[in-house]
Parts: sequence; structure tokens; C-alpha cells
Amino acid sequence: MSGKRGDEAVNPLFETRAARGGAAHKLFCLTILCGIVLIWSYRLIHIPRAGQPGKHAWAAMFFAEVLFGLYWIITQSGRWRVVYRYPFKDRLSTRYEDKKLPGFDVFVCTADPILEPPLMVISTVLSVMAYNYPSEKISVYLSDDGGSELTFYALFEASKFSKYWIPFCKKYNVELRSPEVYFSCQNTSVDESSFVQDWTSVKELYEDMKSRIDSAAAKGCIPEEIRDQHKGFSEWNSKVKKHDHQSIVQILIDGWNPEATDIEGNRMPTLVYLSREKRPGWPHNFKAGSMNSLIRVSAEISNAPIILNVDCDMYSNDGDAIRDALCFFLDEKQGQQISYVQYPQNYNNTVKNDVYANLNLAINQIEFCGLDGFGGALYVGTGCFHRRESLSGNKYSGSHRIESHSVIDNTKGRSVQELEEASKILANCSYEKGTQWGKEMGLIYGCPVEDIVTGLAIQCRGWKPVYYNPSKYAFQGVAPTTLDISLIQFKRWSGGMFQVFFSKYCPFIYGHRKISLGAQMGYGIYLLWAPVSLPTLCYAVVPALSLLCDIPLFPQVPSLWFIPFAYVFAAKTAYTLVEDLVLGLSQTAFAVTAKVVDDEAQKRYRKGLIDFGNSSIMLVIIATIALLNLFSLAWGIKKTLFSAPETFEKLMRFSVTTVAVMVILSSFGGAFGVRFVINREECFSHKVEYGNTVHFSFVVIKSEGSWHYSEDGVDLVVKGPNGEQIHDIRDKTSDKHEFVAYHQGVYRFCFTNKSPYHETLDFDVHAGHFLYHDEHAKDEHFKPLFEHIGKLEEALYNIQFEQHWLEAQTDRQAIVNEKMSRGAIHKALFESAALILASGLQVYILRRLFERKLGASRV
Repeated sequence: MSGKRGDEAVNPLFETRAARGGAAHKLFCLTILCGIVLIWSYRLIHIPRAGQPGKHAWAAMFFAEVLFGLYWIITQSGRWRVVYRYPFKDRLSTRYEDKKLPGFDVFVCTADPILEPPLMVISTVLSVMAYNYPSEKISVYLSDDGGSELTFYALFEASKFSKYWIPFCKKYNVELRSPEVYFSCQNTSVDESSFVQDWTSVKELYEDMKSRIDSAAAKGCIPEEIRDQHKGFSEWNSKVKKHDHQSIVQILIDGWNPEATDIEGNRMPTLVYLSREKRPGWPHNFKAGSMNSLIRVSAEISNAPIILNVDCDMYSNDGDAIRDALCFFLDEKQGQQISYVQYPQNYNNTVKNDVYANLNLAINQIEFCGLDGFGGALYVGTGCFHRRESLSGNKYSGSHRIESHSVIDNTKGRSVQELEEASKILANCSYEKGTQWGKEMGLIYGCPVEDIVTGLAIQCRGWKPVYYNPSKYAFQGVAPTTLDISLIQFKRWSGGMFQVFFSKYCPFIYGHRKISLGAQMGYGIYLLWAPVSLPTLCYAVVPALSLLCDIPLFPQVPSLWFIPFAYVFAAKTAYTLVEDLVLGLSQTAFAVTAKVVDDEAQKRYRKGLIDFGNSSIMLVIIATIALLNLFSLAWGIKKTLFSAPETFEKLMRFSVTTVAVMVILSSFGGAFGVRFVINREECFSHKVEYGNTVHFSFVVIKSEGSWHYSEDGVDLVVKGPNGEQIHDIRDKTSDKHEFVAYHQGVYRFCFTNKSPYHETLDFDVHAGHFLYHDEHAKDEHFKPLFEHIGKLEEALYNIQFEQHWLEAQTDRQAIVNEKMSRGAIHKALFESAALILASGLQVYILRRLFERKLGASRV
């Protein structure tokens, strides 16, 4: 028996296995490398001589192929040493009793109650409170950078609902720990009367909570009877603003208190609300500043040795994810050096036809595992378990065991109010002044992608991260369902990471002799996403233009130089195709509709249809390049099959230019215009996203009364999604306005005609979302270039909008002039007819008078 126990004590809590086929893959990569070198050689040997056409095109292709080749070499770091991790939870349970397990602090970050609805936020909070783990060892902290009373109220409601939700999840081993996702799936498969009764009861409680939160959101304020239920509401007064308020720390559930129990008498997790101080003129450092405040405040209250941070839209999908992570931290041989355990980002609304590549199969299942093989697993900002020591700036020293932890040991008998007051000081703006926070401690400041840089800094201090991709998703969120949102998201990531490459945190400089070369190259895969667009654009445009201009850029098929071009293209394409097929076959599609996703967009996404969303300069570029290549292909086929007259060549070139211009101009056609006839009242609805600038105008073109013309106008009332009145325009024949939509939803435009005649109106409305309007905490790093592009795009929209309005005014004036001219003609004709009639009557009367006088004189 003692021998068996000794074996159990030395058995590792996790295992690392190398991917199969590594030697064959390395040999395959060497053949591609030889092909790349031959392509470079061909470009250098066959440079066009002076006077030959295509010298600039040749140089552009050589530039693109050199960058492609170098980037391909860097990307092989993600496939050269692929490893997979396998934790053993059963060994953990055998070795550690619940009382000996360490505590966990969970950080959930939100920034805007409109962009990130409170119901979504509290669903994430409730999911991490319901882990299969001793509840008294879990402390959940919600950081609200929006300082919203509505978010606090939603968390207050969640604290009461959690007393029913947590025991329900643990009693029936519920897989989906987010109540919003769970109840939307209608999961009532267990055929037990007690389960059905409990399920119905908990669902009713959740629906009641949702209705109360929705009601408060619609009213825009918290009812007084609710404010009296908790002292925390007193923090919000007339002086509290989103970007100017004091530190707010409220402990909603003190989990170390034996009296804090659920409906079954079990201990509850600690639940804390934090909104750090914000003052004008003080840097807030966005999510990095929020995380650092959470690190300090949590150290004052619970000070757990392990920290989990998740975004507010990434709910926990596996109740045992904590125990999986502990297998890495508590391993006797390797656990002391592990800094963080990173899980992949997955989504609950991805479908079989993943048209926007949201699953990131190659990245999650190959590249991140390859970086882990070099000890360079990336920290991606969510779904990550941290060792508090490594995140607080400590260097690895060789002895960092994680011991059993209790929150009550850290509070030292202090009351809830004392802990709140002590924590507020740690969340003040001035606390970090003159300290190493944001430099050597916590998350790094001054970088667009603070998570990537922070992970690199931790590794350079001697710690080793772990990447773990379980078969069951540990965390799930909501993926983009339109092409424009997906492109904007990718642009933010790539642009932010490219800035890191040129900063002092460039991995080839900052990580020199601190991390392996393979890890440095692994970071380069993602930091160089943005510049790879240049050779891609070059390869998409230059060959197409050269084909139209009859400039050869590639060797002919009979030539031996054609072989390396064909081999590199075919080998890389075939490998990528096989990779996608193998990874794609192992995926399970999910299709749960989330409230934060537009229903119509979700329907199109489920069908596998590409939704281009709002008009964007990125879509214009894509469409223009696609059309250019289409015409080039047609020209090449035509040239091969027929003789090419000079006129046809000119026509093709003119067509390419014309279509490209038309595509660019059509991108600015986002306005909705309609001309209609109104009798008494007509209403129009227009769906508007939050933050959009809505432009609208109307012109009374004409009246159907043949003889009627009046300056009496129509009334227009504009109402928001919640019924609030935005504009009230009275007795106007024409007008134009604009406003910013502060609520997402359907806006109604209702016209009223008070005249007895039918009126013809021209109505135009446009809702545009431009890049520089977005003030979300995660979008703060837009480059000035994109701001100027957004402003230019808005200006072009406004020009088109103004032109439409002027055209309507011109039509109205033309009709008015026509009516006035017609009226003048009718008046003249009437006057002429009256004059003729009067003259005829006068002649008749005079004649009768003379006849009478003549008769009298004869008598």
C-alpha cells in the first residue's frame, strides 16, 4: 500500500505529447524552402534589361516573393514542434482534498452597458460562480469601467439569483453554466419529476430577474424601492459621470462569512463590484488599467494564488475547467515554473459553414500548440488562469509552491465596510503614480495589445506558460456574424500587434537570450500579420494588370523554372487544404442564438450566407480587386482563344477602370430614400445600431389637388426604440436633421398630413457608423489613418445625402413653378374668356337697347 501511495505521489498531474509525423513534416518544409530559394534565384537571374517592359512589375513581384518567403519561414515555428497537453483530474482529486485546494480569484471586465448589455455580463458572472469547486474558495470580481448603476443593479440581482442557480447546476451537473444560454436551449432532457419542478422554478426566477433588469434599462433609472435594498446605490448621485467619478467597491456576497449560504445551506462564492476612480486628465490605460486595479483590490480582499480573467462575453462552458488548470500549477516537477494556462477562444454561435473563419482551427489546434512547444504560449487576454506571483511582476526563482488558501485568513477579521474602504484607495487614479504598475508589475501599459506584451514580459522573467486546448470548450463567446465586423476585428488585432513589433517589446529584441528563438519567431507570426497584406495586395494586383498589358511575369510551362513556382503553390495549397479538412472534420457545430447578435444577421449566418453589413472601404478594396482579376481572366481567355484587336484591348481596359470607379462610388450609397403619397399618416421604421449618426430629410414635392397649392407643410415625429421622442417637426414643407443613436433598435419616422389633399413626399434617411465614433474600451487604438478614412467616408456620405435633398428640393421647385405657370395660364384664359363673355353681353345689351329706341322712334 505504501508503495502504491508513493507511486501516486510522484505521478505527474499532466502529460505533454509531441504531435505525430514531425519528421515527415520537417522534410516536407525543407522541399518547400528549396522551391522558395529557386523562385528568388529566377527573379534575380531574369531581371528585365533596360528598355524592356515590366521592370517595375518584376521588382514588385520580387519584393512580394521575398516577403512571402521570409514570413513562411517565421510561420514554421508554429508547426515545427507541436505538443499537446493532457491533465489528469483523477490524480488531482486523489492527491488533494477540497480543504487543501487553493483559492481562485475570477476577474470579469466590462466597459459599456450598451455595447455589453448587463444581462450578458451577469450570465458570464453566474457561469464562473457555478464551477465544480468549493464555492468558499472562489471570489468573483466584476470591473465596470463604465461606472454604470444599471450594471451594479444587474449584479445585485445576480447575487440573489445565484443562491438558486449554483445549487441547481451542481445538483444536476448542468453543462451550460450560463443561465441565458442554458434556458435558451430548452434543455429538459432529464426525465425526473424533481428535475422538471426545479428547472421550471429556477427558469421562472431567471425570467423575473431579466424582466426587472430590462424594465430598469428601459426607464433609464433604478426604482427607489430597489435602491433602498442595498447601500451600494448611494454611490451614484448627480456628480457621478462615466469618465468622472470616485472609486466604487461593493462586496455583494462575503463568501468567508458562514452565514452567506445558498438555499440548500452551502457556502457561497465571494462577489465584488469594482468601478475604479476616473478623473479628467488622468490616464486610465483601458483594459490593462482595469486589470491592474483588480489585482490590487483582490489582493486586499481574497488574495487567491490563482487568477482567472475572462471577457464579459466569454462565459464558462466547463464546470471542471478550474481543476484542469490546477493539474498544471500543482504538478510537483514542472508546476512551480508555470506562469499561466491559456485556453483558446471559442464561440457558441459558429455553424458548419464557418464563412468568416471564426473557429480559427489552424491557430487553436496547431500554431498555438507549436508555440507551446517552444515555451512561448501567447496570453490572449481572456480565458487564462494566472499565477498571481508571475502577474504581479515577480521573477521566477525556483521555489514557488502554491499552498492551500482561505479568504478568511486574508481578511484578518476586518468587516465588509473596512475592506471596501481599504480597497477604494487601491483603485484611485493617483495610486499608481511613481510605482512600477504598468511597467514591471501587472499588465503592461502603452501597447495596443497589452495582453500579448504582458505574456512576453512574464516569459522574459523566467516563467513558462502552458497552452491547453481541451476537447470540450472551456469558454465560449459570440463570434462576428457579418463580414464588416469580422474584418474590423481582424484589422484591430493586426494593427495593434504590428505596433508592438516596432516598439521596445519586439520579441527579437526584448526577448533576446531570454526566450528561445522559436518562441520569438512564434510571436512574429502574429505581430507581422499587417505587413503581409502588402505582398498579398501586390500579388493580387500586379499579375492582373500585367496580363492586361501583355507583360510576362512567370516562366513558361515548358521551362524548368516553372517547376519551383508550380511546386511551391501546389504543395502549400494541398497542405493547407488537408489541414483544414482534417481539423474541420473534428469540429462540432453550435448554433445558439445570443441576444447581442442581430436576429436577421444570425439567420443569414446560419445559412452560410456572407453578410457584408455596412458599407466599408475594406469591402470596396476587396470588390475592386476581385473585379480586376475577373476582367484580367476574361482578357487572358479571350487572348488565348481569339486574336485581340486593339480596340477590344482599349475597351477592356476602359471597362476595368469604369467598373472599379463604379464600385468605389457605389460604396457610398448607403442612404435609404423613398417617394410616397400621404393621405393622413404614414410611418417608416429604420433599424439603427448604437453610435450611428442618423441623417434624415424630407421635401413635400406636390399636392394632388389640381387647383390647390399651399405653403402648409406636414408634421414629422421621430421616436427611438423605447418610445422616446427625438424630433418633433411641425408644418414644414422641407427640412433635414441629424442625431446620434444612443440606443440600438428600430427608430420610427411618422408623417402627418393636415391638409385635405394627398401630398407627395420625398423622404431620405441614412444611418452610418464611422470608425472614429467608436468609443469602446477595446477600440481605443485606431490609428489616425483610419480616423481620417472614416471622416472622409462620412463626408462623402454627407455630400450624397445633401445632393439627394437638393434634388428633391429642385423637383419640388420645378413642380411649384409648373403649377404657378399653369395657374397663370389658366388665369389668363379665364380672364380672356370673361372679357369676351362680357364684351358679347355688352354688345347684346346695346343692340337690344338700340332696337327698342329705334322701334319707339318709328311709332
